[in-house]
Amino acid sequence: MPYYVILSTLTDEGRETLKERPERITEVNKEIEKMGVRLIAQYAVLGPYDFVNIIEAPDNITVMKMSVELGSRGTVQLMTMPAITVEELIKNLKT
Repeated sequence: MPYYVILSTLTDEGRETLKERPERITEVNKEIEKMGVRLIAQYAVLGPYDFVNIIEAPDNITVMKMSVELGSRGTVQLMTMPAITVEELIKNLKT
């Protein structure tokens, strides 16, 4: 199944929600699982992004639907990048 890296930045509303209800993070994780997306890893980070997530999803359409759903809430902005493992890259470069 394809992997994706998601860099997310909270909006002012998202930061307020996080401050008042930090457990909202895990609630959203459960919601995206219902959308067919599996969370592999999640990190809170410093810098221009607030979170880095590694996910697995069946296809781009599933990831797009998730992105539209989360983005439409007005609490987060997402940048999503498809990813492959280094092993897969090496294998494909040799063929």
